[in-house]
Amino acid sequence: MPKIKQLSSHEAQKIAAGEVVERPANIVKELIENSVDAGATRISVYIEDAGKQLIRVVDNGSGMDEQDAVICFDRHATSKITHVEQLELINTFGFRGEALASIAAVSQITLITKQENTHEGTRVIINAQVVQEKSTVACITGTDISINNLFFNVPARKKFLKTTQTEWRAIVLLFNAFFFDYPHIHFTLFSDGKQVHNCPAATNIKNRSLQMWESHISQHSIELHKVEKDGFSIEGIISDHQEYRYDRSGIYLFVNKRWVSNQHLVSALIKGYAHVIPEGRYPIAVISVTIPADCIDINIHPRKQEIKFLHPRVVEQALQNAIKTTLEKNLSQQIKKEVTLQPFMAERVSFVEQQRDFKPYNFNNFFVPQPEPVLTQFSSNLDQIPFPVRPEPVEGCEQPVVSFDKLRTSGLEVNAENINSDTHTQMPLINDQHDSVSVENYRLIGQYKKTYLLIEKEEGLFLVDQHAAHERILYELFSARFNEVATIQLLFPHVVTLSPQDMQLILPHCDIFSTNGIVVEQCASDQLIVQAVPVHLKEQSLSDLIKLVIGWISEYQSLDQAEFKKRINEKLHAQMACKAAVKAGDVLTEEKMVQLLHDLEKTANRFSCPHGRPTGWLLTINEIEKKFKRVL
Repeated sequence: MPKIKQLSSHEAQKIAAGEVVERPANIVKELIENSVDAGATRISVYIEDAGKQLIRVVDNGSGMDEQDAVICFDRHATSKITHVEQLELINTFGFRGEALASIAAVSQITLITKQENTHEGTRVIINAQVVQEKSTVACITGTDISINNLFFNVPARKKFLKTTQTEWRAIVLLFNAFFFDYPHIHFTLFSDGKQVHNCPAATNIKNRSLQMWESHISQHSIELHKVEKDGFSIEGIISDHQEYRYDRSGIYLFVNKRWVSNQHLVSALIKGYAHVIPEGRYPIAVISVTIPADCIDINIHPRKQEIKFLHPRVVEQALQNAIKTTLEKNLSQQIKKEVTLQPFMAERVSFVEQQRDFKPYNFNNFFVPQPEPVLTQFSSNLDQIPFPVRPEPVEGCEQPVVSFDKLRTSGLEVNAENINSDTHTQMPLINDQHDSVSVENYRLIGQYKKTYLLIEKEEGLFLVDQHAAHERILYELFSARFNEVATIQLLFPHVVTLSPQDMQLILPHCDIFSTNGIVVEQCASDQLIVQAVPVHLKEQSLSDLIKLVIGWISEYQSLDQAEFKKRINEKLHAQMACKAAVKAGDVLTEEKMVQLLHDLEKTANRFSCPHGRPTGWLLTINEIEKKFKRVL
């Protein structure tokens, strides 16, 4: 008996549907594209249970007649092409005739449609690709299509759908893309009976952004310097140097009015912001590229989400240059607008000149002590050695290193009194059998440039980056004991304002904060309130930390639950450690340096900080002697 059997067309279609219908957002995309192709100027989207129960799209487009209303659900039924050669010239969305057939194979559909200048419309009810009913109804011109009970007949695929919040976020991002790409269309979005967005038609992309973006984003948005070159054009709207996000969800790229994914194009956009926004932050941008149809391939992905350029470097370089030009022009305008010259105050000068007996006080004669709040109660050792939060410098007053005489030689601060003393610090440092710089004892010389600890060792001069070292120490402590974090109630709770999409994304994951000592609650539809934090974060900005977590959630939401929480906690512990650790520029006493080195020696993975930078570096005696020509 043969082992290979021919699948029925019905079963084969259910399997093939997975290439087009992976999640509810894919269906929303296909239906809105059909509405746009039909010339609709008003499109309403209704969602229930993030599309798992209902996806309904209503438009005022051209509609279909009775025959088309039935045949549109057959495979390879299309009005866009008749032969393959037309693919190169296609300028509409759907053209292969598989989308509605695939959707019908894994759902229950009700279609109501009517063409203009006809008195009656057509209603078709389909269950798992089988027509259950076809009738004549009274309706308005356009199409009303409802997709019910997605994957009801394919439970194996249904169980792989993400959480309601994740699927809903994917739909919102898709809706936003169409919203920006077609400003002339009036879009509305409903979720579980509530209106989420109502966006009337706008005359341009700038006015369109005012309907969707928060006011502070719109205030920092600028129109892209338009590019018209070699038969293609680039235009859009971008955020300036003051506004950015913690993930790439604010970047929308359109090629010939199609929302696409192209990592090379995204990289070119980000390169345009080089040295303008902080590393690890991402701009907000809506970029529209228009290019001849024969210069791109839009059929390299089953859902047409990715595209390939015939001459990619030309487009990428043009986009990067347009971003740079726009930012530079905007910054120049801001400088001209904000910088003014104050008139010369002659009378004030004459007043000073009259005070002939006036002698300015020498601020170098005294030192104004600055409070040194305890950084953390996480480690008993660190409790005893409070690290300072960098105080504001007092003009004309040097901040002394306690118990250190300052010898200013190329910025080097050394303990001159004890440098030759027998009582000078001696203890093991990074003593590991695999450590190439392991020695039994070291001698602390001092602090260089308020950033590096200098240590005399038998092999040479060892430099420790105080921030990287302390960051690693805290990270390992947080990771090992994050459930035991000591918290402090904030006297003035911190309010963080978020977009509706970010709020929907983060609310199901607030336990991430609570398990790490951050008490967060929702206080309004678009606001979170932070009421308590770990003691080591009491002076830090919680808004930045929360927005970083939102970016990580978006990045890792496709992972399983265990791996998802692991990744988020690792990122959070690293960020908390970075914020709480001593910084480059912080003055450390000898006691604090010794404690830092002592804790580093006992810390796992002590050779680098959580971000991969080395904590220490050895300048060997051989290298030193070569510089002084003592050895060849």
